[in-house]
Amino acid sequence: MRGMGAKRGSPADTPPTVEELFDLASCVALVTGAGRGIGAAIARRFGEAGAAVAVHYRSSADGAQALVDGLCRDGGRAVALAAELTDGRQVEHLVAQVVEHLGRLDILINNAGIYPLSLLTEMAETEWDAVIDANLKSVFLATQAAARIMIAQGEGGAIVNVASVEGLSPAPAHSHYTSAKAGVLMHTRSAALELGSENIRVNAVSPGLIWRQGLEEEWPEGVQRWRDTAPLGRLGRPEEVADACLFLASPAARWITGTTLLVDGGVLARPVF
Repeated sequence: MRGMGAKRGSPADTPPTVEELFDLASCVALVTGAGRGIGAAIARRFGEAGAAVAVHYRSSADGAQALVDGLCRDGGRAVALAAELTDGRQVEHLVAQVVEHLGRLDILINNAGIYPLSLLTEMAETEWDAVIDANLKSVFLATQAAARIMIAQGEGGAIVNVASVEGLSPAPAHSHYTSAKAGVLMHTRSAALELGSENIRVNAVSPGLIWRQGLEEEWPEGVQRWRDTAPLGRLGRPEEVADACLFLASPAARWITGTTLLVDGGVLARPVF
């Protein structure tokens, strides 16, 4: 179901069936930073929903290719594509490659980013720039390039930005990261405002602490604090972020744009004092 919803100006004459709501068999999705972790889970979930998937990576070539091989073995269409997302020319080439290999582009998931620690008083200017570029500039560049393709196709589209709860609530040693993710949230709203006339929806998901292999051994105190704080009492899973992205990109969210979906087990529902 290209366009991911009703045409601009009026509701659909016939609402989609439940089966159609998450059927993306006619769509092509680009997932950035999909060689591992959350991005890989997102790409896998979109493949399960029937979409052809472009699996972007920067350094995780083996992981991206393994994911593509698995999607193709399951009967899907997928391709692994490398690009440096802070370089506008490479981003434009990436989007062009998606169209060349898979025929079109209907969905963009801006997932790629970095997550370093650095105290404000000790942070080098280069550290600040690297985090802002990787987490915010990349979203702008990919959104711009993808939106141009979607507008030319004339059938709308959906963009989902993976932000963070830290875009809404700061954390120590993360002033660069929290600033970038807060910027992603406002960029989401701005893009939704400008692209709505083209039937392109733009939304964000803001995950909390997501499980990965080795996290509990590396940061046991932080993991325990999260569990103690979260009303649901556990860490999230990459697949749960993927499910939120799938919802926002699908016809099930056809009248939702410019919003942020918290995927945090309820942590930000807690009182601040």
